[in-house]
Amino acid sequence: MLAAFYTRTGPARDVLATGDQPYPHPAAGEVLVRVRASGINPADVKRRAGWRGMMMEHPLVVPHTDGAGEIVEVGEGVARSRISERVWLYNAQGGYGTAGRAFGTAAELVAIPAGQAVRLDDALSFEAGACLGVPAMTAHRAIFSDGPVEEQTILVNGAAGAVGHFAVQLAVAGGARVIGTVGNAAAAAHASTAGAFATIDRKAEDVVARVLELTGGTGVDRIVEVDFGANHKSDIAMLKLNGTIASYSSSSDPEPVLPYYAFANKGANLRFIQGFCIPAEARRSGETMLAELAAAGRLSVAIAGAYALADIASAHEHVERGSIGNVVVTI
Repeated sequence: MLAAFYTRTGPARDVLATGDQPYPHPAAGEVLVRVRASGINPADVKRRAGWRGMMMEHPLVVPHTDGAGEIVEVGEGVARSRISERVWLYNAQGGYGTAGRAFGTAAELVAIPAGQAVRLDDALSFEAGACLGVPAMTAHRAIFSDGPVEEQTILVNGAAGAVGHFAVQLAVAGGARVIGTVGNAAAAAHASTAGAFATIDRKAEDVVARVLELTGGTGVDRIVEVDFGANHKSDIAMLKLNGTIASYSSSSDPEPVLPYYAFANKGANLRFIQGFCIPAEARRSGETMLAELAAAGRLSVAIAGAYALADIASAHEHVERGSIGNVVVTI
């Protein structure tokens, strides 16, 4: 089968290659999926680049944890009725801190545990399905990890990002009012279309002052945080008493030092979100909600770029540059 792979970490154009790899077969409890689209997340790019000293955990790695396609074969113990089912995939490689699997979704075929192949609603394309594993499920966990959010006010930092865009939609679907921070007018429009009732240009406005103005001085119930290290001081200033900061990244400062009593005096709750290790019950809840919203035409998946597998280096570079929307490789 044709696959993209790398045998050492480094810049995309230096280490990524495409070529023939052995045809996989599903083991017991697995399904074999004909991959139609492979989603690229920042985590995939960082792993390939060797971010913060990440080392090769296998001699050869086929990248990407997310994807979508059709089941073409099943292993022992898996119902044959699943053959031909359209599915979206998650955790094909595994999370940070573990060796995980060597073979991700940037290939014509991938064998994966059956539970990690989730039925893809007919309303969504394969390209859209390839963006659900990390971005949408991380967003769902960030919004609902502490229960219902009906009538809450939620701030989504980075509301036009891959996770943020889903977070806005899911929070609104859950009955919350959403404020989003953005970096430009195009991002503001993107977040507003997703359902944010207000957006704040973090480059041109005082975010704390604006949030307090929008909430009558009370602050927000919950903050979905894209960069805890950069924003935690402003976050605590606009958080309600006993509110929650649900952070899924801290790329600018992986080892932040926080003002303890600023958090303690508000009874603040810190929740760290790791999309690779969402509890099973929470994952099932997220899968169900995404399917319901998709079937109702209420789930928007933004695709910023779709690249051929042979041009995977350009796709990785696109993710590194940043853009509004997700980046996928079509196969």
